[in-house]
Amino acid sequence: MSDIDDRVDDPDDSDEADGNTIPGVGAREVLSYLVKSVVSDPDSVQIDASQPSGDKISLEVHVGPGDMGRVIGKRGRVANAIRTVVGAAAANDGLRAEVDFAD
Repeated sequence: MSDIDDRVDDPDDSDEADGNTIPGVGAREVLSYLVKSVVSDPDSVQIDASQPSGDKISLEVHVGPGDMGRVIGKRGRVANAIRTVVGAAAANDGLRAEVDFAD
């Protein structure tokens, strides 16, 4: 048996079986990556997440001075694109994401 065969997923080794998972972590990581890629000061990006109520998680994005325009984009196109991608990541976690961009 090779090393590849040893790494087959064990059904008992899933994240769902572990009670220590953080809901919406995939959506938060995707949001963080996208916003930090757009702004000029990635160290100032802060994402606040509320506990999911039911199947919905709220994510609030704070950026440094002067970066909000970059995150929103012309006519909100960048913000809408970010919301779409984060929504897909949240759906992968079994959640719906609400992304707000705060001053």
